[in-house]
Amino acid sequence: MDSSLTAYIALVSVSGVLNLFLCLYAYSRRKHLRGSSIFILYTFAITIYCFAYAIALTSSSMEQMLFWTTIQYIGMPAASPLGLLIVLQFLGVEWNRKKKAALFIIPSISFLLVATNEFHHLFYKSMNVREGMSLPFVDIEIGLWYVVHGIFTFSCMFYAFLSLLIKWRETLRSYRLQLLVLLFGQLVPMTTAFLYLIGATPAGIDPVPLVIWLTSALYIWAIVSSNMFALMPVAKDTLFNNMREGVIVLDDRSRLIDYNSSAQIIFPKLNLSMIGQPLDETWKELTDSSFPISPQKEQALFDFSLEHDNGHATYYQARTSLIRHRNDKIAGSLIMMIDITEQVKLQQELELLAYYDGLTQVYSRTYFFKLASEEFQQALHANKPYSLVLLDIDYFKQINDNFGHDIGDQLLAYVANLLKQALPEPAWLARYGGEEFVISLIGHSSDQAFQLADRLRELLANQPMSIEDHTWNVTASFGLSERSSRHDQSLQQLLIQADQALYEAKRKGRNQVVMHHPN
Repeated sequence: MDSSLTAYIALVSVSGVLNLFLCLYAYSRRKHLRGSSIFILYTFAITIYCFAYAIALTSSSMEQMLFWTTIQYIGMPAASPLGLLIVLQFLGVEWNRKKKAALFIIPSISFLLVATNEFHHLFYKSMNVREGMSLPFVDIEIGLWYVVHGIFTFSCMFYAFLSLLIKWRETLRSYRLQLLVLLFGQLVPMTTAFLYLIGATPAGIDPVPLVIWLTSALYIWAIVSSNMFALMPVAKDTLFNNMREGVIVLDDRSRLIDYNSSAQIIFPKLNLSMIGQPLDETWKELTDSSFPISPQKEQALFDFSLEHDNGHATYYQARTSLIRHRNDKIAGSLIMMIDITEQVKLQQELELLAYYDGLTQVYSRTYFFKLASEEFQQALHANKPYSLVLLDIDYFKQINDNFGHDIGDQLLAYVANLLKQALPEPAWLARYGGEEFVISLIGHSSDQAFQLADRLRELLANQPMSIEDHTWNVTASFGLSERSSRHDQSLQQLLIQADQALYEAKRKGRNQVVMHHPN
């Protein structure tokens, strides 16, 4: 046997042994390896291909050569679609059963045509063992289906390679080693097959089994060094992209390196072209604002909102956290975002109930005491004037009794709206109780407060409430009090004084303003 043939058979056999090892290893670890079933079939198919090809080279007759070529085609045609399925599974691309089954139509036909080639010669027009078994080993003339089979095989490998290449940019660094191995696993046999198809290799020599040992060695190295197939990006995609929280992944220099589908729902502008951009630049594009905190903090929380074209807003809470290597060195950081719109709306509704009067939509009595206490203390420390105005709608009980509580409620809301529109900044209004309202006036002296109260009195008196054909005249009595120079004075005392002045206004005939005086 020629020495070149011996070396060739040895290399092909090495490819078969390595793939047999991979097949048995994957089978023994099938419960722990994701996607092990396809990988087992893939390595088993290549094992059959390599061993059958090696044995065929030792054949002493054309009958033996044809037999082992047929055995070869049990595994070889299925290898490229199985390799494609491994890549698709690695990338998290889901194909249904019909699509997967369709991949094996041409390989099945190829096997049947090789097995029955002597009847139709569609695969090989002729095949002759070269005498002396020197290079090339076999003289062959290819048939029509051989071309179809070759194009299909090359297409599967090219599609797999292209899919991996497209995913390179958006793949996390921790998965890029696996991706690189798969890229070489497709590139090496694809290039070799292409050279064979265009006739760049000696006729009759299939160089693909010769180089498969290289890709097999790469797989073994990747399994040992990076736990390949035990932790695959498909696992990341399944978990990462199905998380309800939006996740943005940054590297150690705060550059965008990955994001999940929930993050893209939150930020429709987020796209692959932003991969590699600094976070501040990306966040500015997405939210029209700078990133509010440093992403290099161990852990931090912040809230943000996004306005929509319909005028509504969505609220999010974001949490940043660092990712560390085993040696505690910073590897990057995560930004996790969760929709808190419902909680914010509920909180706003609760605040509305707590801070505002449900009927008149002005501040409630409870919130009045909080705000007024703060303003009173501010005026006290800054030595600013501060006044309170209490007003009471005149003859409100008669309106309730004669026209019903519904008209009474509408009158309260009407009065509150008139007062609210007429009040200057920074004065504010609250419903004190029943038909009484209170106005807090920081920076207003007693004279200024009196003039404001009298304008409000005239406003109410000159604008009766009309509903359909009915009109109700509205007047109110006002009582005023002002902070004195005494430092032991309290807000409660001011309220008592304003109430006394209000009582005096009612006693004098209503629809007037009375200022409290110590005597």
